[in-house]
Amino acid sequence: MLLSLLLALPKYAMNFDLKPEKLHRQNIPTARLPSGTVIEIPIFSYEAKKEGPTMLLMAGMHGDEINGVEIMRRIIAQKLYQVDAGRVIMIPVFNVFGFINFSREVPDGKDVNRSFPGTKNGSLASQFAHFLMQEIVPHIDYGIDFHTGGKLINNYPQVRAMLDDEKSKGLANAFAAPFIINSPFRDKSLRKEAGKHGKSILVYEAAESLKLRKHAIDEGLSGMKRVMKHLKMIADAPTPTREPITIIKSTWSRAGRAGLHYAQARNGAFVKKGDVLGVISDPYGEYEKPMKASHDCYVLSINNNPVVNRGDALFHTGVVPS
Repeated sequence: MLLSLLLALPKYAMNFDLKPEKLHRQNIPTARLPSGTVIEIPIFSYEAKKEGPTMLLMAGMHGDEINGVEIMRRIIAQKLYQVDAGRVIMIPVFNVFGFINFSREVPDGKDVNRSFPGTKNGSLASQFAHFLMQEIVPHIDYGIDFHTGGKLINNYPQVRAMLDDEKSKGLANAFAAPFIINSPFRDKSLRKEAGKHGKSILVYEAAESLKLRKHAIDEGLSGMKRVMKHLKMIADAPTPTREPITIIKSTWSRAGRAGLHYAQARNGAFVKKGDVLGVISDPYGEYEKPMKASHDCYVLSINNNPVVNRGDALFHTGVVPS
């Protein structure tokens, strides 16, 4: 395989004791291709003269989730990192291997966000996770991890947080995405491992992998600014265009049989019990059956795969507290 590589990582040394009010870039070597080419992760930082919290902004944990990468690109290009207080650490593309290979995983087939806290000499995914936990997380107070739906999953803009934790709840409310989803920690995720060290990481999910969507990017940028204002890092931020909807419980509606799938419900819409979410039919015009909502709910995500198998997750729906 072209991207198979030596597991031994080159030496690296992060340095955040740098001149304030200046953007700094550090290229951190993480591995080599068999050709000897060094793979580096560019990490940017900016520190104001006034003291304040340190925020991590990162994308590309999954290499095919491009909307987050574009959000990070705009943050740097538009100099949105120039805070009045505190420090911003930015990682536009964390999983460089997945990014250049249009892949969610690293070349060993593992998901970096299921590999935390990682180990120095483990799998490649584990080594990436170990680097982040050892070299970045100790320096931060808060973070926003920009994500996109998995393969062919279109997520309506949403943030995920532990709402029984006041710091996380405050970040989620400040971000003010259209949906705030109460999301328990997942084992071996960055959010869980950082939380063990008292670091609050907010996860933003929007749109579909390998596709750029303006609304998802705009919501991410606006939410990031609102979080910075909430933390008193900047003075102004956009006012939300709608009141966020808090989802306490969510579930997936799954295909009852295999066939062709046509979604009819609009992403982000409220649907009532019995409303048609989509239709599953066979390829030969002999079978057609609607999928109906089992309860009043909001549509949070839609699987855009037109060919489905029985049991495939097709609609992620959530209910609000009664």
